Amino acid sequence: MELTELTATSLIQFFSGGCSFLTENKDSVDALNVFPVPDGDTGTNMSLTMNSAVKGISGLKSVQEVVNAVSTGALMGARGNSGVILSQLFRGFAQGAGKKKALSANDFAYALQKGVELAYKSVMKPVEGTILTVSKAVANGSVEKAKTTNDIKEVLLFSLQEGQKALANTPNQLPVLKQAGVVDAGGKGFLMIIEGGLKALIGELAFNQVPVPEKPAPETRMADLGDITFQYCTEVIIKGDNLPLEEIKAFLEDKGDSLLVVGTEQLIKIHVHTNHPGAVLECAVSYGTLHDIKIDNMKEQHRETLAFNDQADMVDCAVVAVAAGEGLAQIFTSLGAAKIISGGQTMNPSAEDLVKAINSVRAKQVVVLPNNSNIVLTAQQAQSLANKPVGVVPTKSLPEGLAAMLAFEEGHPMEKNVAKMTKEFAHVKTGEVTFAVRESSYSGLEIKEGDILGLFNGEIKVLGQDINEVVQKLIGTMVGPSDELITLFFGNNVSNEEAERLSEKLAESFPDLEVETHYGG
Repeated sequence: MELTELTATSLIQFFSGGCSFLTENKDSVDALNVFPVPDGDTGTNMSLTMNSAVKGISGLKSVQEVVNAVSTGALMGARGNSGVILSQLFRGFAQGAGKKKALSANDFAYALQKGVELAYKSVMKPVEGTILTVSKAVANGSVEKAKTTNDIKEVLLFSLQEGQKALANTPNQLPVLKQAGVVDAGGKGFLMIIEGGLKALIGELAFNQVPVPEKPAPETRMADLGDITFQYCTEVIIKGDNLPLEEIKAFLEDKGDSLLVVGTEQLIKIHVHTNHPGAVLECAVSYGTLHDIKIDNMKEQHRETLAFNDQADMVDCAVVAVAAGEGLAQIFTSLGAAKIISGGQTMNPSAEDLVKAINSVRAKQVVVLPNNSNIVLTAQQAQSLANKPVGVVPTKSLPEGLAAMLAFEEGHPMEKNVAKMTKEFAHVKTGEVTFAVRESSYSGLEIKEGDILGLFNGEIKVLGQDINEVVQKLIGTMVGPSDELITLFFGNNVSNEEAERLSEKLAESFPDLEVETHYGG
């Protein structure tokens, strides 16, 4: 039976099916990561992004509501580079779908194309052989097939096949994939979304209703409440036509703090801490219909659980840093970071996590240190969503972030701090030593689960069985004649005594360099 149009109901099936299929198979996507190390894996990040995208679409009545909800949900829940790119694909898809009551095969193909265009624009230096390449092949395939058939199921099947061809070719476009003997993980994840959506439409997949995540703990929802100047946490969704997002945001700016206004011309989500929730609702109802109204008395909620902070005055500029481990968090705090977001290699924070942290800091401007290559894009996305000026220093490792912190000055404007901090970390070299979590092959190396890997500049440089030997050999590949300092960070599976012994060996092996050791957690 032909499917000649996608209604709101069938789009909900499509996106929910894609989410379910990806979530069920995310481990197979994670396994495609180039290095077999503990990581903020691609499948997990894309699955979390998809869950955020579809959590609010059940019961929506129009195509426009569905695609805009998917776009906004993915935007706020995006994790990792793959999640950010996926959110841009959905954002462009929503723009391409426009205000149509139903999507024909041609409409669907056009929306996919718009998604790809926006995704390419969102990446400063697009790289082929990635999710971008695969999504482009899917979009081009859908356009080609829509010229010969009105059946959206046939269009999806053909575009999926074109995407699979592109995925199979990714190792020829990215040498690092060929060296590891894998295809691109982000591209594979995207095809699982398309395949799951198709399976749901033809009845082969009974997609699961995506559970709404539990509310975060109070300390992650709001930080440094002080005397709670604004008592009521007020949230509301406005639905209407031609909603003026910037106008609404401008009106609410002086009504409280922690303001977040996101959405589209048809659906806007408002979050604000205010003393006059009625004024917020009166503003909202003047633009459209109100939905999901929530007003919480924060003083009552936190009277017994949070200690109030008397330092209510805003500073000119503050730092929000991403760090994994209590030791590293303490180091960043001691260097002046105002807020630490728990995250890193094994769990990438979402754009919404970053926005909440940025908005919670009592500072007029904020500098963000992502401290991981897979969080930089997410930080840049949060930059555009926050309610205050934000600068991102693109640190890709924790040592780079710590070097950047040394250049931070609270009294300087954000732009000056970003410039100084970016310059400061440019000369830092970062090596990592970890255990292989699965068997793999890379550049002629046969890696077994449990092997110790030494990584530098995105490549496996050392493979061994003794951690001290791997560390020393790795540092030997890194040091140059102008280097002066080796800083060693160790985790909670290494004792202080073991770290000290290794530090002494490094001092013997590299007598011209100073060696420091810090507990990272």
